[in-house]
Amino acid sequence: MSEPSIFTRILNGDIPGEILLDTERVFAIRDIDPQAPLHVLVIPKTEEYRDVTELAAGDPTLLAEMVAAAKQLADEHANGEYRLIFNNGASAAQSVFHVHAHVLGNFEENKLVGF
Repeated sequence: MSEPSIFTRILNGDIPGEILLDTERVFAIRDIDPQAPLHVLVIPKTEEYRDVTELAAGDPTLLAEMVAAAKQLADEHANGEYRLIFNNGASAAQSVFHVHAHVLGNFEENKLVGF
């Protein structure tokens, strides 16, 4: 059996992390290397899905819950406006293979990072 992902270890309290949202099936933490004034990760509690493609095929309802959590966080921390990013694969900058969404917000007008 493989080791728990860093996200599961944070959820379990084995590694410190600021949990901003905790529901039955997803949780959210601040990114440790923020790329925007608001940079939060929304993460399913299950490690079953490595990336968003697997999640969409295997549990679209869970994917919808992640999007709803992103919206809730943006409403609370970023005036309801946000960018939602899923990295899918190592060459697309995915470094943890436990599906997660990046919620970025509070950019200065016309000063988006990357992309």
